[in-house]
Amino acid sequence: MALAAKTSRAVQKMDDEDDDKLTFETSEGIEPIMSFEEMQLKDNVLRGIYDYGFVKPSDIQTRALMPIIKGRDVIAQAQSGTGKTSMVAITVCQMVDTSSKQVQALILSPTRELASQTVKVILTIGDYLNIQVHTCIGGKSMGEDIKKLERGGVQVVSGTPGRVCDMIKRRTIHTKSIKLMVLDEADEMLSRGFKDQIYFLYRHLPAEIQVVLISATLPDEILEMTNKFMTDPVRILVKRNQLSLEGIRQYIINVEKEEWKFDTLLDLYETLTIRSAIIFCNTKKKVDWLTEKMRSNDFPVSSMHGDMPQKERDAIMAEFRSGLTRVLITTDIWARGLDVKQVSLVLNYDLPLSRELYIHRIGRSGRFGRKGIAINFVRSDDSKILRDIERYYGIHLPEMPTNVADLMKREC
Repeated sequence: MALAAKTSRAVQKMDDEDDDKLTFETSEGIEPIMSFEEMQLKDNVLRGIYDYGFVKPSDIQTRALMPIIKGRDVIAQAQSGTGKTSMVAITVCQMVDTSSKQVQALILSPTRELASQTVKVILTIGDYLNIQVHTCIGGKSMGEDIKKLERGGVQVVSGTPGRVCDMIKRRTIHTKSIKLMVLDEADEMLSRGFKDQIYFLYRHLPAEIQVVLISATLPDEILEMTNKFMTDPVRILVKRNQLSLEGIRQYIINVEKEEWKFDTLLDLYETLTIRSAIIFCNTKKKVDWLTEKMRSNDFPVSSMHGDMPQKERDAIMAEFRSGLTRVLITTDIWARGLDVKQVSLVLNYDLPLSRELYIHRIGRSGRFGRKGIAINFVRSDDSKILRDIERYYGIHLPEMPTNVADLMKREC
């Protein structure tokens, strides 16, 4: 096949040596398919995949792509940075009938940035298909959404639950032709904040809708909940003790008191050459405070949280992706799914409030098999949270070594 020749020129996006170490608990009868050619994808989808830079499917893609394409309900779990978003994009590009002008696939994400990123990946992989995708998120003009959707021709909608619900209530998204619903970061989507909206959407979709759930973390209570709206799903799950992202070195720094954190952060800046880093705080107020403190000490940083206008969030995201800013201080709005390949350091200024968020946060570094470092500030009061994280994932977080700067130079 002429398309296969492109593989020799493609840039390998995933380090499958790390990926192959995973052990999946997979539904009976599901065998991995080790190449895109064996999946019998459309020629124009293969062209898009190779142009995107993939040589072969990641471990989760070898197991989940074909069941989804064949129309099965699927629960797919894998580590951060192993190609889940591109798996959604490949699936949608393969399944959508581009001769139809109706919405056929609905992808729901917990944040506006993740919904927008998904659209970009679909459009890139679907470059040879003329696939029509619309981002349907809050913070942008509702009038533009209505105009675009009422005009027709949109085949895929990627959005956040609130805005998508609005569009369905206004009957500007016609649901009768939707055959696939994907819940990205599914544990977050089925949590208290979004659950009612997801159930509203589900009730307004065709009875035979195919449902796909994707996340790095899928707690037992979420898996139990799927019985209510999934039909005999294929389950592809990673064992919990393999979710701790072995390619990322993880350390703690004992700071004892909250007021000692800032001086510790300044000491880190003197120690490390930071190419690109994300600093996580638990509240928007803390993000604003820390950003101001850093800037007043002549450290150029950017910041982002959910109270900012969407245009400002988009600009900050673009600057950080392009490398114009190297350090981003943020809340958990950045913890899930977002991909900036040059990030080599994640710093938890505050330990996350849930053990699931820990994995999502540190997964912002070490994308696609690259190496990364995660550093956690731990107060005396945080010992219970730290023990819970270590116990849940079967890991031990050592104190940061004095040679961490050398480690970053060598590995990141």
